[in-house]
Amino acid sequence: MNLEPVVEVESLRTCLGGHWVHDDISFTLRTGEIVALIGGSGTGKTVLLNQLVGLRRPDGGRVKLLGQDLARLGSADLQALRRRFGFLFQDGALFSAMRVAENVATPLREHLPWLPKPLREEIVDLKLALVGLPPDAAGKMPSELSGGMRKRAALARALALEPELLFLDEPTSGLDPISAREFDRTLRVLVDSLKLTVLLTTHDLDSLWGLADRIIVLFEGRVIGDGPVRKVAGIEHEWIRAYFDTRTLE
Repeated sequence: MNLEPVVEVESLRTCLGGHWVHDDISFTLRTGEIVALIGGSGTGKTVLLNQLVGLRRPDGGRVKLLGQDLARLGSADLQALRRRFGFLFQDGALFSAMRVAENVATPLREHLPWLPKPLREEIVDLKLALVGLPPDAAGKMPSELSGGMRKRAALARALALEPELLFLDEPTSGLDPISAREFDRTLRVLVDSLKLTVLLTTHDLDSLWGLADRIIVLFEGRVIGDGPVRKVAGIEHEWIRAYFDTRTLE
């Protein structure tokens, strides 16, 4: 595994409504890892993802992606960096008035407007196949898809620009257990075959045990656990004990 970190968070601080949601958070991600970010409601997991992709500035500390300090990037450099990572929002955030193929093509049109239409369509078809969607899904509206298929379509869009890094916000939320595990298996195959690095937020214990290489636990603004799932699950902390039901350790 590459020893150079692809994500570096140093002493990050975030104040919301006069309350420090993040207070001196630090961690790194390395190439090829699937890292899950967990914590109770109000711990700012989604806010943290937004900071990591440059949608929100932290109130202190530093974020580096792929060796670049976000605070030092101008708009053009930040736009160029965004071509190197994908983001899957919690609800998928597909454009309801666009067909699936048009949704997946959106990053290509935005970042690579010079790309010929036939090549763009070929890339879209490839990405849809890569996430396990049938060819006829391309012509459907998001409302015509099941929840699992919508998540896969959103994942295809996140992969459109051949990213090195993926950020996923609650990717299996709202899915039935079968669809959630199928999504996890697809993600694992993609990470292993494309050498992706993934940071995801989740409340899904099955995803933690079956997918994550490592987990980071946020509690009261700080990181209280960082390591392999079984190691972190054994930490003597009240919130961690409550989170990991004893059934998961059997």
